[in-house]
Amino acid sequence: QVQLVESGGGLVQAGGSLRLSCAASGRSSSSYVMAWFRQAPGKEREFVAAITMSGRTNYADSVKGRFTISRDNAKNTVYLQMRVLKPEDTAVYYCAADLIVADLREASKYDYWGQGTQVTVSS
Repeated sequence: QVQLVESGGGLVQAGGSLRLSCAASGRSSSSYVMAWFRQAPGKEREFVAAITMSGRTNYADSVKGRFTISRDNAKNTVYLQMRVLKPEDTAVYYCAADLIVADLREASKYDYWGQGTQVTVSS
């Protein structure tokens, strides 16, 4: 069992930056695949970025070059550095984790989820 707690959301102007954190606790949490998803009002949850235990990363095309996912296994924490934010990045951002994930971009493949943190980008 893994517990995930996100932090770092807030209100930022377009072009600004935010860094989200997701602290994981529980057995062998540093061995898990970690990912960020987001959900805007009226839209389905969508993949943002993922990172494996070895540090391999995967990004959605919409955030590639602007967002960076990283992890500190000693702290059991994964980060999402977001730069050049756009109003369309506004959403609730969720951290997800699982031990083995066949498709990093598929939300249904993750068993563990945080409660979400709101990111609002004003134009």
